[in-house]
Amino acid sequence: MSKKVVTVDVREDLREGREPFSKIMAAVGKLADGQALKLIAPFEPAPLYAVLGRQGFTHKSKPLDSGDWEILFRRENG
Repeated sequence: MSKKVVTVDVREDLREGREPFSKIMAAVGKLADGQALKLIAPFEPAPLYAVLGRQGFTHKSKPLDSGDWEILFRRENG
């Protein structure tokens, strides 16, 4: 049985100067039916909301006490 939530933490990628978009999209592409993606980032990735929204994802975002952000992406019908 696969995990219901797949976590992608891009904080280290960004600290190291790496663009995390391809890593995020690769994880999205591997999601099974019913799985969600939890993204952890040092800022609210607002442009990603539109990109994944066009692919049928909704999101819930919340700031963390550390100043980072946690965003949960789910397919609208999943």
